[in-house]
Amino acid sequence: MPASCCGVQMMGWPCRKRRRRGPTPTLLLKGQGLGALLSERFTRLMKPIHMLMALAVMAIWGTNFAVSRMALHQFQPLTLMAVRFGLVALLLVPFVKVPRGKLRQIFFYSLVLGGLHFPLMLSGMKGAEASTASIVIQLQVPFASILAAFFFKDKLGWRRGLGMAVAFSGVAVIAGKSGGGSDLAHLGLIVLAAAAFSFSNIQLKWMGSIDPFQLNAYMALFATPQLLLMSLVMETDQIGQITGAGWENWAYIAYMAGMSTVVAYALWQPLVKQFDVNQTVPFLMLVPVFGVGSGVLWLGEPMSLNLILGGLLVVGGVGIILIRRPRIVVPRTTV
Repeated sequence: MPASCCGVQMMGWPCRKRRRRGPTPTLLLKGQGLGALLSERFTRLMKPIHMLMALAVMAIWGTNFAVSRMALHQFQPLTLMAVRFGLVALLLVPFVKVPRGKLRQIFFYSLVLGGLHFPLMLSGMKGAEASTASIVIQLQVPFASILAAFFFKDKLGWRRGLGMAVAFSGVAVIAGKSGGGSDLAHLGLIVLAAAAFSFSNIQLKWMGSIDPFQLNAYMALFATPQLLLMSLVMETDQIGQITGAGWENWAYIAYMAGMSTVVAYALWQPLVKQFDVNQTVPFLMLVPVFGVGSGVLWLGEPMSLNLILGGLLVVGGVGIILIRRPRIVVPRTTV
């Protein structure tokens, strides 16, 4: 076909030479594309119902600190986590597909999260208030920044460096006058738990795309025997703890397994898929708010000046990091 002819000549219609019109149609097309893009962007803004869903998830994850603290009155940490993850496995494994090709990665993920983070976290909470623990565990965000710089050569920059310094100084303020139901040794365990949790974020990046229910199901399946073995070695009277538990103790475990792991992810996952990370991740800063609130209101924990100032510094520092690089954090329950 001659270059000057249009495709309609193939249908038997006369050929007309194209007239060159200049850049206006192209610019108009680009303008229309930009408008469509902006329109699509605005249609993806969260509606009130979506915000309520996100707030519900943060409330569940935040109040889970107080619930876990109450459960620790009856159960030792490793026994508690073994029962919890055993229940999660029973709830999820029968209803999800086997993540073939990722089982080995999930197993190593379970070693870090189920065999290291949660034992450290719950052991720390034996001697730390729920309100304090909900703030200190937020150090997982600056730790994740450091690990991302090491493993992925992610540039930190002065703003993220400032956020990390502010967050760590906030924990120092809290630790400077821990008092109450918290002591430095147990706060140190929670800091180590935050570091382990941040490494599990790196593992998730390596793992790639995976359904969160498959991940939680098989992580729980792999973690349960690990925790049982650790409990048998390091704890005593597991049978007595289980048989002596009242209905309220089982309600705590049901909340930790059912609400914090199953229901929260059922609400959270559609939001993650539908909205940009810059809209969802900032809600994470509400977790310590609910954590402190539930600790004070449900457990009668004191609201000290150090806790308020330190908490503001930690949340502020974490906020700076999340605003700069929200993708370094994978929203999950930390307790």
